Amino acid sequence: MAVRPKFSMGKRLTVKEKKEKAIIDLINKMFEIAGHSVTHDDIKDRRDDWYTDWTITMDQNERWKEWGEKYLIKNLGMSKFGAEREMGMVALVWGLKFSDFENNIKIS
Repeated sequence: MAVRPKFSMGKRLTVKEKKEKAIIDLINKMFEIAGHSVTHDDIKDRRDDWYTDWTITMDQNERWKEWGEKYLIKNLGMSKFGAEREMGMVALVWGLKFSDFENNIKIS
């Protein structure tokens, strides 16, 4: 019996598979925008705090979140509000640490 790839091109993805693919695509795009040659495949089996091994600037993070919102609206049919909220959660759970946070905070 042949083993099918997880996301085969010949069948329609279930909602669960679409969400799993979205997380993979969002993580891959985050690394790409941050300028790292790392992919989801490189970190998927790590159980440690891998997201602290690489950094992203605050501007890059905003670009990634904007890209992700458009992706979620297009591929998962989310509303703009839902996509914004979801990207906030994705950034909280899997987002990289900021390399320039202290340079961008405003002290009152």
